[in-house]
Amino acid sequence: MKLLCDRIREEGRVLPGNIVKVDGFLNHLVDIKLMGELAKEFHRLFADKKITKILTVEASGIALATVCAQEFGVPMLFAKKAKSDNIEGGLIQSEIFSYTYKKKVTLIVSAQWLNADDKVLIIDDFLANGEALRGLTEMIHSVGAEVVGIGIAVEKGFQGGGDKLRAMGYDVRSLAIIEDTADGKIRFRDEEREEI
Repeated sequence: MKLLCDRIREEGRVLPGNIVKVDGFLNHLVDIKLMGELAKEFHRLFADKKITKILTVEASGIALATVCAQEFGVPMLFAKKAKSDNIEGGLIQSEIFSYTYKKKVTLIVSAQWLNADDKVLIIDDFLANGEALRGLTEMIHSVGAEVVGIGIAVEKGFQGGGDKLRAMGYDVRSLAIIEDTADGKIRFRDEEREEI
């Protein structure tokens, strides 16, 4: 998506460890107008999927997932990274290794909010090694629900997470796929396709 790629080029930075910093518009300070455009694109890509819920991981995926849920007219559910006192009843859990925090994290969703009838679209701001998304797909499958697609704002293609998920049969659609961050420059996969 040209609009997103342009913003990443203009405002994104590469930090040590191949961290792509886009917190000035995507996942800390949030450009709501941009989120609306991303949500419209995800709606175009997944409109035929009969989605009943949008699922993401706290915290940085919540803003985009919320705007997408509004665009689709369905509820947004997010997996928590720690059990809190306000979650009661059964829990759906999955253990993942967080690329950002470099540690194991247990994702938690109340069983009350996810069931076998759900057709779930996973939305997240970033995809690196795919661990968080693997955890979410496990949770969805554990209750007999269906993963109808995975929508990602920014995929770090050179880390292979998206390719692994696609090889597993998931319909992964990323609006910007970064292929390389050598020398601190951000290069996108299939740059000629950015005119979308």
